[in-house]
Amino acid sequence: MEPDLFTAAAEDRQEKDPSSSPLAVRMRPRTLDEVVGQQHLLKPGSPLRRLVGEGAGGPAGPSSVILWGPPGTGKTTLAYVVSKATNKRFVELSAITAGVKEVRAVIDGARRATGGYGKETVLFLDEIHRFSKAQQDSLLPAVENRWVTLIAATTENPYFSIISPLLSRSLLLTLEPLTDDDLRSLVRRAVSDERGLGDAVTLPEDTENHLLRIAGGDARRALTALEAAAGAALDKGETEVGLQTLEETVDRAAVKYDRDGDQHYDVASALIKSIRGSDVDAALHYLARMIEAGEDPRFIARRLMISASEDIGLADPNALPIAVAAAQAVAMIGFPEAALTLSHATIALALAPKSNAATTAIGAALDDVRKGLAGPVPPHLRDGHYKGAAKLGHAQGYVYPHDRPEGIAPQQYAPDAIQDREYYTPTRHGAEARYADAVEWTRKHLGRKRS
Repeated sequence: MEPDLFTAAAEDRQEKDPSSSPLAVRMRPRTLDEVVGQQHLLKPGSPLRRLVGEGAGGPAGPSSVILWGPPGTGKTTLAYVVSKATNKRFVELSAITAGVKEVRAVIDGARRATGGYGKETVLFLDEIHRFSKAQQDSLLPAVENRWVTLIAATTENPYFSIISPLLSRSLLLTLEPLTDDDLRSLVRRAVSDERGLGDAVTLPEDTENHLLRIAGGDARRALTALEAAAGAALDKGETEVGLQTLEETVDRAAVKYDRDGDQHYDVASALIKSIRGSDVDAALHYLARMIEAGEDPRFIARRLMISASEDIGLADPNALPIAVAAAQAVAMIGFPEAALTLSHATIALALAPKSNAATTAIGAALDDVRKGLAGPVPPHLRDGHYKGAAKLGHAQGYVYPHDRPEGIAPQQYAPDAIQDREYYTPTRHGAEARYADAVEWTRKHLGRKRS
């Protein structure tokens, strides 16, 4: 039997008894217009619109696409909509269970369908990143010759998990995590729609907010939790899904944390101050509160990057690269895995030796500039590359440090107004001790007077 996305038996059962299917299945959009979120992929003339036959005529047929996004953002939903809306033959395979044999069987069937009765085939391949290079290679002739139109779904970066020849023959469409507004719209539709709960229950604002937090941008998780909580409420004879019922159902306490209010800033402040104070356990506690409350991981990563320079600086030169790497990783993977990366960076920063010398140095320099202590650049440091610069005395008498055996040239660099100012006062903490030695040596060899 040829694999199909949803078998006729399952569809017939769902039509006769819709409540037998999970809420997430019942609420699957029937058309692209019902899809929540991903509006950047659903504009008129987009590849997905063309796959369902909107403007797909003529010699420029719809291209194969690779859908890349975190779980619960609608990859399978989009494939389902295409399967229901298109007049094309639709086949599904999962890279978890299928291999080259199954792929070739689909391709052979597609060629027969096209040649025999002009029926085009759309192949939905879920978890394509699980296919080996050889297995992905088996798709190339069919995609290149358009024997099938491929819809491939992956949660992993396709530039690392999918072979470049297949990428070059397909359009890569990136699905964004669903926003709270997207999920709120979906949850409210599920509560009121006859396919969903049909207004059998109501959802107070605090319950709805907690539901969105635990969903973490995952539509399937939101609907699964809603269904479980609504069932628990109805079993108790209640028509309102209270916050306590939801907490008990999903075993997740509602964290008192308003992402737009005081808690957002108070907990973030406590995280940074705990890192500054080297209390790794307190820092991890506040990090956990932010994660559990659904804080934007990019916001947390930005705070860690600031902390790396503000509170650690050159006491541990690796602190900033670690924080930057964490921010890049968070942007690529998102929650829930991003929690591991944020923990990694938080621990490293909390246990690093501390120095605010970089912070106080730029602060003092800015303060002088704002007071008007600037003055002209010394003539020998000015640009001497343009015609006439020499006549003005620019760049004359400049000593090239690399020509000196010590690699340092004792000449005036700062304007007269701040010639003897010392902004950088390094500590002896961690790796900054060697910078303290270096700055003492260089200032001595520059002939600087102590301020």
